Amino acid sequence: MTLEFTKYQGLGNDFILIDNRQNLEPMITPSEAEQLCDRNFGIGADGVIFVLPPTETDTDYTMRIYNSDASEPEMCGNGIRCLARFLVDLGVPTRSSGTGTGEYRIQTLAGVMTLTLKSDGQVTVDMGLPRLLSSEIPTTLCPPESKAINVPLSVAGKTWDVTCVSMGNPHCITFVEDVDAVDLAGVGPQFENHPAFPKRTNTEFIQVMGRSHLKMRVWERGAGATLACGTGACATLVAGVLTGRCDRQATIELPGGPLIIEWSESDGRLYMTGPAERVFSGRI
Repeated sequence: MTLEFTKYQGLGNDFILIDNRQNLEPMITPSEAEQLCDRNFGIGADGVIFVLPPTETDTDYTMRIYNSDASEPEMCGNGIRCLARFLVDLGVPTRSSGTGTGEYRIQTLAGVMTLTLKSDGQVTVDMGLPRLLSSEIPTTLCPPESKAINVPLSVAGKTWDVTCVSMGNPHCITFVEDVDAVDLAGVGPQFENHPAFPKRTNTEFIQVMGRSHLKMRVWERGAGATLACGTGACATLVAGVLTGRCDRQATIELPGGPLIIEWSESDGRLYMTGPAERVFSGRI
């Protein structure tokens, strides 16, 4: 089978985008996606994203994603911005302003996301409401109907204070004095596979630079160390607000660049704004 694809990146978090609008299921298997993501023997990416037909009313398309380890996450913040740019490049009209600006409504495994394309090339995503109960993460760090905020977690022979947030996928956030000093490759997998997280977890290590500026490094579930994580940036802001460390709008500085995150006081939803850029297209 010949497969046409386009590669995009959002702050260095890179994805292979596939036009799958003629089929309700992804046209390749998770193991085939894993091969495509291999940076030595494949195209190279953090994941493969499929644009599928809508399955719910009042949605434009469905997004599915396979990680570079063949697992399937519920959502990906940087990936869905790339999907918005991919739809524009395919010539798909938005809901309000034709192509280039306007909105798309995309069904994901984490719910329906509204994507707003701006004239400066940035994409704002309505990421929805954060989920804070332990049963919603899920985690066993607290009773099911309690919130895991500043709770101790033992990893790699050290006790870390962590806050857990779900943005449709699980996140474990810990604040540190010097984020660059964290041995990400050493402790990241131990957080990800900790027994306290029955579905594994993404882990964010955060240094507070100011009330509106947080510096973040991330170990992603199923992808490892990446240059950016949109859902992780949203979860980080929530954790910062809940622990009194930051304001409700902040710049999250990632290795790949900044994201602007707002936790709206009026509707309680998270809004993420950042770039998405086409890298190249090809056939394999």
